[in-house]
Amino acid sequence: MHFRDLDESQLLALAITAEEEDGHIFRDFAETFRKDFPATAGLFMRMADEESDHRHRLIDLYRRRFGEHIPLIRRQDVKGFLVRRSSWLTRNLRPEKARAEAAMMEIEARHFYEAAAQRATDASVRQLLGDLAHEEQKHEMAAVTLHEDQAAAGELEREGEAARRLFVLRFVQPGLAGLMDGSVSTLAPLFAAAFATGNTTDTFKVGLAASVGAGISMGFAEAMSDDGKLSGRGAPWLRGAVCGLMTTIGGIGHTLPYLIHDFRLATGIAIGVVLVELAAIAWIRWRYMDTKLLAATFQVVVGGLLVFLAGWLIGAG
Repeated sequence: MHFRDLDESQLLALAITAEEEDGHIFRDFAETFRKDFPATAGLFMRMADEESDHRHRLIDLYRRRFGEHIPLIRRQDVKGFLVRRSSWLTRNLRPEKARAEAAMMEIEARHFYEAAAQRATDASVRQLLGDLAHEEQKHEMAAVTLHEDQAAAGELEREGEAARRLFVLRFVQPGLAGLMDGSVSTLAPLFAAAFATGNTTDTFKVGLAASVGAGISMGFAEAMSDDGKLSGRGAPWLRGAVCGLMTTIGGIGHTLPYLIHDFRLATGIAIGVVLVELAAIAWIRWRYMDTKLLAATFQVVVGGLLVFLAGWLIGAG
């Protein structure tokens, strides 16, 4: 149905359902952030309580005007309405992203109440919808004020540091492990095949098989190593996917040059790609793992060089 076709009872029923849904989403956000980001969780609980108050006022008015039965009219039943994402799809949001999404939800709610108030002809319905539109606007301002207060108290800075640690645990560490394994462990079979055959096509097939095989192996190993409940490292399937994907990327990078038929050119480009990969690994370790840049570079380059030499000696011999 179209928004313009809704009567006053349907407008109120839609508003009640929308407030229930928003309140549920805010409580889900609060529960998600309760352990690691208490300041953000507190903000969402306040917002959920306000949505509950709106719902009670809407139900009281509906009961007085139209009786006890409230028809189920949802956002997705009305054309032109923006449908909310399920909160389980947003559980991996960072706190600042979740606050931004909540702000958009409040803005959309205000626009709905403003449009609904213009369509209402009953004075009591029009007044309540107009009041709720004004309150949604105040909620936007209150959220900004609370955000500033929390920032001044240092709570958001602490949450930012906690978010960084979780990002490292859930994404950087498994991704780095995969990139290191894919970039280094595939060097020996790739260059052994290259120097043994001198054939770029065969070398590409060996490198591709090694990269994909290592990606699958590392992905399952990471996913099965820790369920994330005690360590806080997040969903095992997500870590496994990150680790497996980065492993494959690490191996594919220096395999792709062997699509070139000129063996010497392909090998020269592959060696250049390896140097870039090792530099990227050293930078990530310095940036996120608190490893000194010189030490990280030395460790990665020496390890990569030894694996490369092993592949070259085996292939050339």
